[in-house]
Amino acid sequence: MKLEKIITLANKKVELPFIAMERSLRATGCELPLWVIPYDDDKFELPEGSKWFENKPILQWLNSHKAHRSMRKYACLLEKAYQFIDTDCIFIRSPESALEGQTGFIASCCHWHNPDDTQFAQSKTIFKSRTTTWQRFVFNAGQFACDRSLYEIEDLKKTGEQLPYKSTILDNPYNDQPGLNLLVFLKSPPFVNLTLPPYNMESTWAGDYIDTYTPYWKSPAQTPYFIHWAGCKADGRLKIDQLFFDYLSSSEKKAYQEQFLDVRKKPIGQQMKNRLRQAWKAFNTIP
Repeated sequence: MKLEKIITLANKKVELPFIAMERSLRATGCELPLWVIPYDDDKFELPEGSKWFENKPILQWLNSHKAHRSMRKYACLLEKAYQFIDTDCIFIRSPESALEGQTGFIASCCHWHNPDDTQFAQSKTIFKSRTTTWQRFVFNAGQFACDRSLYEIEDLKKTGEQLPYKSTILDNPYNDQPGLNLLVFLKSPPFVNLTLPPYNMESTWAGDYIDTYTPYWKSPAQTPYFIHWAGCKADGRLKIDQLFFDYLSSSEKKAYQEQFLDVRKKPIGQQMKNRLRQAWKAFNTIP
């Protein structure tokens, strides 16, 4: 694949992680344009080489269904030759060189051994009805790439509103991950996961490196081209967290710690935890 652009999703709240991600991208030598889908109207000043990317027909469609704002990522599926990356990532190698020669839809995560977070009960039934090895087609919605456009706008709207897809693609009140997985799966593009054979790239998830990371990265091919802090925060407890902090100044690091890490010290009450579990269980059940 010859990449043409990098796409992310952001607002003012995640400006600091965005800064680290953007600086790491440029540090690899990648000068591709960085398109930023606005999570909401709370924008911030972007660096040179970046621009806000608003697909108004998709925004209007999602807003009409009161869809979760992270589903604005669906705009990627109308594009081609892109790498989507969440702001809680930093690049290790250039995505241009990492994806050179690849075709189709490219994943770089290990959700094949932890697939439940990529599915709802409805969409899992659809996956399992088509293949017994459906786990190899799931991916983390915070990072993916594709060399082709999978949808036109009217096709996307028709698919999203169709039963039984709608409950996963539009009605999920939590996030976009099951919806994106289902939308890609329904189009059946050539699917590659770089952490599986024949590539065997090491994990892109920071949480897989509890002690250290360098012994796993024995060659350029084995070294992940980015690291993703999905479901966790770079807080300094892991050695790999330093790779994130290397791209922030001392004042930015302090601001990041005050904004993101102080919040984690406030415990969530057990009653609230139980309510969240009950809500998830109730929604994620086939009627």
